[in-house]
Amino acid sequence: MTTVRLPLFPLNSVLFPGLVLPLNVFEERYRAMMRELLKTPEEESRRFAVVAIRDGHEVAPSAPGMPDPTSVPDIGPAAGFGADPTASFHAVGCVADAATIREREDGTFEVLATGTTRVRLLSVDASGPFLTAELEGLTEEPGEEAGALAEGVLRAFRQYQKRLAGARERSLSTGAELPDEPSVVSYLVAAAMMLDTPTKQRLLQAPDTASRLRDELKLLRSETAIIRNLPSLPAADLTRGRTSLN
Repeated sequence: MTTVRLPLFPLNSVLFPGLVLPLNVFEERYRAMMRELLKTPEEESRRFAVVAIRDGHEVAPSAPGMPDPTSVPDIGPAAGFGADPTASFHAVGCVADAATIREREDGTFEVLATGTTRVRLLSVDASGPFLTAELEGLTEEPGEEAGALAEGVLRAFRQYQKRLAGARERSLSTGAELPDEPSVVSYLVAAAMMLDTPTKQRLLQAPDTASRLRDELKLLRSETAIIRNLPSLPAADLTRGRTSLN
């Protein structure tokens, strides 16, 4: 079993391999993480791991709260994640490679990273200025009939987009080139669909590409049918611009 230790950035969203992750870093624990990553030479990968939060808060409380207004806010790298941070996070996450880390004058950071590979969370260390994690790399197996499933998912995704965009004539194929690699298709569609975090997490940790695509095909058909029967549903135009997870 190959493991690696990386800084850990918990979010209320799921990062998929190949997808872009913009971050506005303002909490001290994550500022410390970015300062540490900047010590890595630019020609080397500045990697950290992203996991979705199962139980906890992405931003730690910074002022006294209810019911006791005199209570002292939780501070430290594990603030907001309870006594056992590992239990507060989903078990499968994604490694992010920070292409850009820019420090602003006020000490906050603007970060642009890209998801690379899936990892399984083994343990979390909260002894330093920011969380670090022991992670196991996960391979992406194709599964059976992944190619045919990917074609079906892309067709269903176009219909889903048209419904969300108010049945406009423009489709995804006119705005961007579609990938043909099944695993890339599966991650792109998982990131672009309007789904809750638990469902996206289920897609991320699917046992293989074919299983993820089968799940997506069912979800796309179901969501498209719902949108068709609810014409007044607020729509998001997913046919424009680059897909981002935030």
